[in-house]
Amino acid sequence: MSRTTFFEVEILDAKTREQLCFLDKVEPHSTIGEIKSLFSKSYPQWYPARQALKLDPKGKPLRDDEILQNLPVGTTALMYFRDLGPQLGWTMVFLAEYMGPLFIYLLFYFRIPYIYTHKYAFTSSPFPVVTLACACHTCHYVKRLIETIFVHRFSHGTMPLKTIVRNCLYYWGFAAWLAYYINHPLYTPPSYGETQVNYALAIYVLCEAGNFSIHLALNNLRGEGPKCRKFPHPTKNPFTWLFFFVSCPNYTYEVGAWVSLSVMTQCLPVALFSFLGFIQMTIWAKGKHHTYAKEFKDYPSLRSAILPLLL
Repeated sequence: MSRTTFFEVEILDAKTREQLCFLDKVEPHSTIGEIKSLFSKSYPQWYPARQALKLDPKGKPLRDDEILQNLPVGTTALMYFRDLGPQLGWTMVFLAEYMGPLFIYLLFYFRIPYIYTHKYAFTSSPFPVVTLACACHTCHYVKRLIETIFVHRFSHGTMPLKTIVRNCLYYWGFAAWLAYYINHPLYTPPSYGETQVNYALAIYVLCEAGNFSIHLALNNLRGEGPKCRKFPHPTKNPFTWLFFFVSCPNYTYEVGAWVSLSVMTQCLPVALFSFLGFIQMTIWAKGKHHTYAKEFKDYPSLRSAILPLLL
């Protein structure tokens, strides 16, 4: 019979190098996630999601699914701990980020007192495009909330509370800024009137439908199980055919929706929000595209990250 060689794990504070915990007789097949759970028994205030364990104080945090015996350590493993701060699950993160803009915009649309001058309190804009913009903005964030609750699948990943506050300030602040101008009593409709509004609306609806279709396709792919490693392919749904050309069509459709809303309202704050969103989504898309190309040798070379044949 072969004897199991147990490991010893010593955990030090990454800043002070002070020993925080010494774990004896750790199973060699233990994962980092299980080691975090053992560590949190000694320090309940540092629950697993709040911990970052590293082999080097300045190195990258170890993933929860990494196995102890596969790490470049001996039978006595030295790890360094860093507190990531309070965490929230991804579902709560998205609910916080999306509910804010939904309600903030409506405050400006209904012109509650103290936003504009008193004579405009609880009045409505005479321009149909203002009501249409409110409907589009509301539908966008309602769709996001529905996707968060019923479509998206989240792992046990979390986000630091300070990052959530920053993200909420970004989404909520921009919602207030663009809503202030679109619903302002001095707002003027687009230069080309109904033609500009109708074309922009048609593109907006197509992009929102496409974005939702891509999220459903990605959800179905994840539903096949964590051991099923596949990259997304086009399906019978025509909206997913954009997968022929880009790795992250959900971002392509998202950018398209906001650009169309910019054209529809002819409002500079909306255009700026679209531009900043495009920059951030391009960064995410390039990262995902690189991961796909690195992980799958048969990954289609025709695909770009976010813009077909361009970017």
